[in-house]
Amino acid sequence: MFDEIQNAPELLSYVRTLVDAAPRRMGQWLFTGSQEAPLMQGITEPMAGRPAILQLLPFSVSETPKVNMLHGGFPEVLARPKSRGLWFASYLQTYLERDVRAITSVRDLVTFRRFLAMLASRHGQILNKTDLAAPLGVSVPTISEWLHILEVTGQVMVVPPYFENLAKRLIKSRKIYWGDSGLACYLLGITSEAELQRSPFLGQLFEGSVAAEILKIQANQGARKELYYFRDQQGLEADFLMPRPNAGIWLIECIAGKTVRLPMAAPLLSLRRALGNRSKRLIIVHGKSRSTLATKAVTDGVEALDLEQFVADLIHGH
Repeated sequence: MFDEIQNAPELLSYVRTLVDAAPRRMGQWLFTGSQEAPLMQGITEPMAGRPAILQLLPFSVSETPKVNMLHGGFPEVLARPKSRGLWFASYLQTYLERDVRAITSVRDLVTFRRFLAMLASRHGQILNKTDLAAPLGVSVPTISEWLHILEVTGQVMVVPPYFENLAKRLIKSRKIYWGDSGLACYLLGITSEAELQRSPFLGQLFEGSVAAEILKIQANQGARKELYYFRDQQGLEADFLMPRPNAGIWLIECIAGKTVRLPMAAPLLSLRRALGNRSKRLIIVHGKSRSTLATKAVTDGVEALDLEQFVADLIHGH
């Protein structure tokens, strides 16, 4: 086992000769690294076609009940929640000085840091690069490069629109989310649960938490990452569409509140009529309530689940 293998890439060529000498002997070597970009460059070039690559993501709500929107899923924050501010500040500084510069030469780290905070304020919104570039005084290609950095280092999730075989005028830009809600809260200056509940970003942060849980489960199960949103120019929208193996498409609406009302099901029902038989399950994912009710029907064909129940259903393949 080699830890932080990106610091000694010359070892990989030697390991490759040992692997090739006994190709049927699986699982002899375990490499870990905390800098994804140089690690992947070192692995893919000398070890092409040989390793199984696993991404270690922040904790899911299925792994520990300590995961929540304010703290996110990083183990260090969950272990010492009172030090979350210090840890996130240190994490960002390390990320800027080490990971970002390992990928590209960002000359103005101060402006890049402002870009991170501005992007947090766009959490859960349609990605508009021009809107991001103008206040920072940088070009749209620069914003594209910076977004690429965040994507390849696993900081943000980009959700594309779903428009397969639908004869509608659709919004075709992507939506952007931070991968960890705790980091997003830190960038937004949210320091307590009370502030979070009052925040105008509460809905988007909850929506991003749902997206993160879906993508974590897909990654952990070795499945292809498939998550979409839907919005047309007439105002019909659904937060997420998720194809399920041999189970059609799940339509998902995210509600940060704990109370689900009948009108909240209207977008899902409208979209189901557009999709026809392809939509197999309609779900409103809501904030956790004190009720022990496992699931409840909102209306015919639409059910309400809190986030933990929804994640459990995904894991067990319901």
